[in-house]
Amino acid sequence: MTVRSVGAPRQAIELLLSPVNNRQLANLCGALDENLRQIETALDVAIARRGERFTLRGEAAQTAVASEALQRFYAQAKNALSIDEIQLGLIELLNRPVRNISASGGAAPALLTRKSELHGRTPRQVEYLKHIQEYDITFGTGPAGTGKTYLAVASAVDAFERELVQRIVLTRPAVEAGERLGFLPGDLAQKVDPYLRPLYDALYDLMGFERVGKLFERGAIEIAPLAYMRGRTLNHAFIILDEAQNTTPEQMKMFLTRIGIGAKAVVTGDVTQIDLQRGQKSGLIEARLILREVRGIAFTEFQKEDVVRHPLVARIVSAYEAHSAALAAVDNAGQHAESR
Repeated sequence: MTVRSVGAPRQAIELLLSPVNNRQLANLCGALDENLRQIETALDVAIARRGERFTLRGEAAQTAVASEALQRFYAQAKNALSIDEIQLGLIELLNRPVRNISASGGAAPALLTRKSELHGRTPRQVEYLKHIQEYDITFGTGPAGTGKTYLAVASAVDAFERELVQRIVLTRPAVEAGERLGFLPGDLAQKVDPYLRPLYDALYDLMGFERVGKLFERGAIEIAPLAYMRGRTLNHAFIILDEAQNTTPEQMKMFLTRIGIGAKAVVTGDVTQIDLQRGQKSGLIEARLILREVRGIAFTEFQKEDVVRHPLVARIVSAYEAHSAALAAVDNAGQHAESR
């Protein structure tokens, strides 16, 4: 494989993939060059191809990463590459500091789930998994797509499979995001089920549909709205409170005081997507302030760089952050002008 500059060194490079294998080239590019489009979108580069020759145009740093990505995926392309494999591989390339975690803080935790390849793909994800294993209560906050809920459920499955806990309890506040529960069909259980669906999906993915069903029947796995937690003490359980930004301070205190002997709890949420009524305080925001210095509680705050969904998700998060910052600056300028 050879790489050389074409024209202005900061704008274009040419990559020659070798040894030439037409089947691998086809697997690398994907149907209708979809894999190449994914690389272009994620790295903000343009890719032109003629046979085994690729021309990459963009910022120097981005084209260098794109070149490395093409070489890596070409080596893996003996079989067809899925979109997920391309996107996850790109995320790992963009977060290479995770490779050095072992040198500074030990190896990334291995999780015992049906998905043997599951692991933290960014430094904060690795930190999050370590916090969950080492602390009895862990808070994971940050934007959508950073793996807060999925990795928490994976850690719960891992603890259950290793017999470190006797059951898994997953809960969410049943707060409407613009819709009203009363207008949904069915009884109460059927009304709240859509709010808990992401937790079901994660369990099915990590343990398999049949096994999850059997564990539900035995009571080894429980999924319930947060309101059902009041008055209970949960011993030897792995408890996850998801969408915690939609708890009130009273609900958050109630949840945290349910934790019993031999239990472990993870609280996840995104404070930029609060669906509480206007003027109502978020229990997650308050808990972060009150509990920050309490020994035995860990906090992981994810950033847009940790998003592991479609590459555009990170850009969407950035755009919303920039818009919010601009609005805040305008408000501050207006208040300053009024004070004068």
